[in-house]
Amino acid sequence: MRRALGVVAALALLGGVAFALIPDDKKKDDTAAVTVTGLIGSEKRAFFEDEAVKAELAKKGLVVRADSTGSWTMSDQAAKTPGLDFAFPASSAPAREIQRIWKLQDSPLVPFYSPLVIVAHEPVANVLRDNKLADLDPVTGVWTFRMDEYVNALKGNRRWEELSGAATHPELSGQLFVTTTDPESSSSGAMYLALLSYIVNGHQVVSDEAGVANVKDVLHKANALQGIQKSSSDEPFRDFGAGIGSPLIFAYESQAAALPLQGKPTGDMVVMYPDTTVYSDHTVVAHTDNGRTLADVLQNDDVLRGLEAKYGLRPQAKPEAFANLMREKKPTFAPDLTAARIKQATLPSLDNLRELTAAAKGTK
Repeated sequence: MRRALGVVAALALLGGVAFALIPDDKKKDDTAAVTVTGLIGSEKRAFFEDEAVKAELAKKGLVVRADSTGSWTMSDQAAKTPGLDFAFPASSAPAREIQRIWKLQDSPLVPFYSPLVIVAHEPVANVLRDNKLADLDPVTGVWTFRMDEYVNALKGNRRWEELSGAATHPELSGQLFVTTTDPESSSSGAMYLALLSYIVNGHQVVSDEAGVANVKDVLHKANALQGIQKSSSDEPFRDFGAGIGSPLIFAYESQAAALPLQGKPTGDMVVMYPDTTVYSDHTVVAHTDNGRTLADVLQNDDVLRGLEAKYGLRPQAKPEAFANLMREKKPTFAPDLTAARIKQATLPSLDNLRELTAAAKGTK
């Protein structure tokens, strides 16, 4: 699938956790291995720590040593840390900033990506469908979440109790909203603001102060309703899996897909694709030839593409790897986002997203 890169300001969990991704098989000749040093978004740590990933990289003569950090702070760390071969944030916006700092001109590679989705329990999804806030394709079984209707619900202070069928679910009370992470410290929270601002602004990217002013009130309401927000997308997703927390959670598709792929229970979880959504483009900025070799392997090695799909990620060069793995899995995932009529929002610049975050937080 070809898409324009543009996912803005991925604010991943601030981790700063250093780890070495060294294959454990000592029988191989490590003398020819090249150590590649860099920065990765914390959301990719489990992938790189996978023994099969390390073994396949070793076959290509690569040993990866990386610091796990937040994409939002990655450019600062890239500027201060000498000797880095690569940086691997969760989107193209921080990647472009790192390119500027490193004075690079070549186009970075995007080995894989993940759309943002809304997860809910099936009874909640059915209530949303009965009230025209969600749709279920009777043929494919793919759920979609109607963003324009959701914005109208936010503007109208619509409560769960007002929805037909909600009375039989005591957990559905109070004002209707989607739970996200803190946009100041998490990529998914920032991308939610980017998406919401696009919808509120008449399906146009917010590109100036007038646009920020136009969406300010809705963004502030959507953020304030949530109270204290988590700093990592893992936290609200884990709460959801434990049967606690909010009815609607904004999450990476890869988080939900990884559960059935790794044999973990999903219960009555439903994955709803916003009818207009945003994508997390995992972008490799190569600083050296070794970094470029790593980026090429991640994008073009067929074994690694299969392992990327195993973690619920959609390989850019082979998106069908994800679709093939998800076939027959529950909940239902969209094998082809275009066929499912999922549109992609145009996202604001980094500076404008900062303005939108300040507006959502009430500091602007």
